[in-house]
Amino acid sequence: MAPPPVERDLVTPPSDQGVDSGSSEPDGGLADRDASAAEEVTVDDEVVAAEDLDEDRDELSVATRQRDDYLDALRRLQADFENYKKRVVKQQADIGERAAQSLVEQLLPALDNADLALAHGAGEGIKKIWDGFNDALSKAGLERIDTAGDPFDPNQHDAVAHEPGDGAQEVAEVMRAGYRWKGRVIRAAMVKVRG
Repeated sequence: MAPPPVERDLVTPPSDQGVDSGSSEPDGGLADRDASAAEEVTVDDEVVAAEDLDEDRDELSVATRQRDDYLDALRRLQADFENYKKRVVKQQADIGERAAQSLVEQLLPALDNADLALAHGAGEGIKKIWDGFNDALSKAGLERIDTAGDPFDPNQHDAVAHEPGDGAQEVAEVMRAGYRWKGRVIRAAMVKVRG
């Protein structure tokens, strides 16, 4: 069984009137207590405000660091994307040039046949067709290697015959023309070398 509840006397505070609490002030020293309490509250508020300010600074520095990290990442991403676009454009240009070079290499036997036909007395019609065809390919970047009398260069001449001569080696006769496509040799000229 639980013990009976204990009744307590409620103490009512004495009224401020006519009670002398030993203070010479009319409010019995409450003003001093309120002022000291206000000072404590002000000091506590300043400490709390300083702590809040430190927390805000920490949060701001974290946010600033994150912002800087995100900006750096964004800049790297933009630079990577620009490099990617340049690389894709270059690859597309290379693919186009290789396709054009491949087509030109497939047309070289037709040019050789036209050369042979002209060498064996083909008519003026064949000459006009060959000239038009050759001009169009030249404008696109095809260069012919077929000059007799040039110094022999193994990078652009394929020596298939040799005849004695004085001095440095030179091309005596071109047996089949060679070609360069945009500065790069795609077929060496077949030549007879003198010297």
